[in-house]
Amino acid sequence: MSGIYIHIPFCKQACHYCDFHFSTSLRKKEEMIRAIANELIFRKNEFQKETVETIYFGGGTPSVLEIDEIVFLIKIINENYNIVDLPEITLEANPDDLKDEVISQLANTPINRLSIGIQSFFEEDLVMMNRAHNAMEAKRCLQTATQYFDNISLDLIYGIPNMSNEKWLENIKTALSYGVPHVSSYALTVEPKTALKKLIEKQLVSAPNDEVAQEHFLLLIEELEKEGFIHYELSNFGKPSYFSKNNTAYWLGKKYMGVGPSAHSYNGKERSWNVANNALYLKAIHDKKRPSEQEPLTLTDRYNEYIMTGLRTIWGVSLERVEKEFGERYLLYLLNQAKKYINSEHLQEQNGILTATKKGKFLSDGIASDLFLLNLE
Repeated sequence: MSGIYIHIPFCKQACHYCDFHFSTSLRKKEEMIRAIANELIFRKNEFQKETVETIYFGGGTPSVLEIDEIVFLIKIINENYNIVDLPEITLEANPDDLKDEVISQLANTPINRLSIGIQSFFEEDLVMMNRAHNAMEAKRCLQTATQYFDNISLDLIYGIPNMSNEKWLENIKTALSYGVPHVSSYALTVEPKTALKKLIEKQLVSAPNDEVAQEHFLLLIEELEKEGFIHYELSNFGKPSYFSKNNTAYWLGKKYMGVGPSAHSYNGKERSWNVANNALYLKAIHDKKRPSEQEPLTLTDRYNEYIMTGLRTIWGVSLERVEKEFGERYLLYLLNQAKKYINSEHLQEQNGILTATKKGKFLSDGIASDLFLLNLE
């Protein structure tokens, strides 16, 4: 089983924290849709032996597309790829795009999962982050979306400057009041070359505080687990049967194809990524070339990726798999490096599976990088 990711490189406006690839000019939207369709057609041979289980519209903001543009791209996939009977088809969407009539129209398309970028239910947070929607739109769209869609995920951001624990708890409780079965939540991070970075440098906005973010993270786990959510990946919580199939495939190392500018692909042996430039992408597709670079993965690369993704999830890192797939010296190295984290109760090993403890989850990316092997080959 594998997945297709479609990167829609357009947004109405730039969020201050975002470093993803997008353009705020929609002038070439129609040309881009045709180019993405052409890329899907001329890359179908890569997936001849694959069955597609998930289709994911990400970005950017895929909800800036017209309904017929979304349906057109799904039709192209259906005509050129082998699809399971009921694929998970996710559309990332912003509340300001999800007007009531749009939601009802989407419910009549093959889209069966919405991932809604709420981020916060407080006006001042949305203004600080330069989100395109307001708090009222966030609540209104969830009210309508839950009447039409069963499978909804919403995004929340924690660690926002000046956000108290009480305010964060109110965000969580508001999200839960809509009965959504999935929540993705991320710490506000300051990426280079973003507006947020410049605002902090000019001292117009306070820098996020790691201790506050960790408190918010632990509160989030506590509140969502009380409501029956499973913390199945560092940033993701789902009710049973509502884990994101698309994202789970990434973490379990399944193959996926990314189309559109800046989209990444993985075929089990190498990673590749399309150029993060709309004009260069359009020109390459027009010339029937794939606008991408490839990186073959060494055994050590694959080991490091497995450690990173494994420690982020409830499935953990299998010691048996490490030995079988990478060899005894990798296993011995892992056990030696992990010892101090097991002693400090940041990691635990049960039945041959290494996982992060509740205490270690927030730090799991840093712990994983300490378990990486750098120069074995």
